[in-house]
Amino acid sequence: MLKLINGENIEVKEALSEVTNQHNKISNMKTPKAFVRKVMKLDYVEIGYMKAIADKEFPGWSWEIISSEALGSAAYVVHGRLKWYDNGVMRIGDMVAAHRIQIKKGTNNEFVNVGNDIKSANTDCMKKALNMYMNIADDIYKNQFENPELTTIQIDQLKMYAKKISESKYKHINNLIKDGIVNNMNYKGSLAKLKREADENNK
Repeated sequence: MLKLINGENIEVKEALSEVTNQHNKISNMKTPKAFVRKVMKLDYVEIGYMKAIADKEFPGWSWEIISSEALGSAAYVVHGRLKWYDNGVMRIGDMVAAHRIQIKKGTNNEFVNVGNDIKSANTDCMKKALNMYMNIADDIYKNQFENPELTTIQIDQLKMYAKKISESKYKHINNLIKDGIVNNMNYKGSLAKLKREADENNK
């Protein structure tokens, strides 16, 4: 018997809520520095760590190479498919990635190690899929979502310093908060500016 409230299936709604909560939890995880490598000034996460998190959070997941090909002697491209269970729901996500083929210096297109390039293309593709669909290592790959809404404490802080400046400043800041122009994304800068203005007024 389906439980319906206002026409909504409550069990489905609860299951989807659990999916969202799990992904938010994973997205907010801090990747240990021991598993982060810097290559050409960019941060990369080791595949072993990402697979370990996938094993823990999404047991039974799998990775399949759908197709792969060389783009001449420039790069090797892999089309992969990730399958996993999200709180009991089977999901599928495709990903494509390319890895540049290494050429020996001073040679006419003599490859360094094509096998490693093919392996790297598959690894890159898998890592992109694990990050995109499972939110693993979102902190390193800059995919975390930051809630723009201000907390009650943040709002009180802004209003307090605005009040110290003037009544018109207080009204102005209050309107900016209501319109979402001052938000959690720029809170620190906005608060610092108000503090400076309030200090100037008290001199």
